[in-house]
Amino acid sequence: MQFFEVAQADKTQYMDLLLLADEQLDMIERYLQKGRMYALEVEGVVVSTCVVLSVDDDIFEIKNMATRPSYQRQGYGRRLIEYIIGQYQDCAKCFLVGTGDTPSTLNFYKACGFEYSHVVKDFFLDHYDHPIIEEGHRLVDMIYLKRCLF
Repeated sequence: MQFFEVAQADKTQYMDLLLLADEQLDMIERYLQKGRMYALEVEGVVVSTCVVLSVDDDIFEIKNMATRPSYQRQGYGRRLIEYIIGQYQDCAKCFLVGTGDTPSTLNFYKACGFEYSHVVKDFFLDHYDHPIIEEGHRLVDMIYLKRCLF
């Protein structure tokens, strides 16, 4: 198992993974080049990726966290989040993540130490050109969670 930061020029080669977490290409393009991208590789296969964006001097946002379906529920996503938090521990006060109100996703982030922060009403209605359906549920509001480091 190996963690690494993805070079700026190489980010788009992982678009298949990025689209698992955010299914609209133009939304990914809004933040991909602004953020730092990290990956977790297992036996030569990149199984998880994550894009981190600076919101403020000491606040960072996870904009895209994805794990290949055949590797999900094996702890790889959690390991990648812990690695990233370790990379920022000297400069980050808090991490944010915005997601839909899908129980499995919310439970994943809560298991990673995140707690409820706030809601952005109608985010998925206002920013996506088609309905976003997860686990049979249409996403409407963006739920923000936070994990403060100290």
